[in-house]
Amino acid sequence: MTPSRLFISVLLLMAVGISAHAKTVYVDDTFYAPIRSGEGTQFRILHQGLRSGTPIELLEQKESGYSRIRTRDGIEGYILTRYLSNTPIARDRLEAANKDLERARSELAEVRQQLQTVTQERSNLASSEQNLEQRSSQLAAELARVKEVSANALSLERRNDELQEENQKLRNDLEVLTAEKERLEAKSESDFMLLGAGLVLGGVLLALVIPMLKPSRKTDNWA
Repeated sequence: MTPSRLFISVLLLMAVGISAHAKTVYVDDTFYAPIRSGEGTQFRILHQGLRSGTPIELLEQKESGYSRIRTRDGIEGYILTRYLSNTPIARDRLEAANKDLERARSELAEVRQQLQTVTQERSNLASSEQNLEQRSSQLAAELARVKEVSANALSLERRNDELQEENQKLRNDLEVLTAEKERLEAKSESDFMLLGAGLVLGGVLLALVIPMLKPSRKTDNWA
């Protein structure tokens, strides 16, 4: 293996080892930061400049004030370390904060809408509860009236049964009295017939006895 190839292999191994420990950093609050092929302004510019806030991959940080980086497009080169920041630039942070604020406002508006809906539903439930209480009171009053009517109906039914029983007793008494009247009428007719027969018999007896009680004329002449 030639020395040049060995050197390239060592560089590749170092690059792989450095890539394993690489982290993401951001171009600091500078308009554009050029990427060079080496550590210094004398080296060729590989990229005219990265815009502030562009995320790039930090491969190695040098003591010369340069850092070796890799862009998302795959360009590897050197950039001044002072242009790099471990956090996004203020503009991006402001945009992110504005987005978070807008999202928070949207969520707040949604929560307020939900709160208004819940409040309206609660008001509707309270109104429904009041209506149910009124309906319950009405039903309770109707139930009391039904119970009263039912009690009166039961009393009327018992009174009706009592009247029917009394009526039946009166009918029985009427039948007994009717039978007694018929018996008395039959007896009175029989007694009347017997009386008539007695009177007729008495008249006959009187007719027979009275002539016998008168004095005869022959006896009077003898006297």
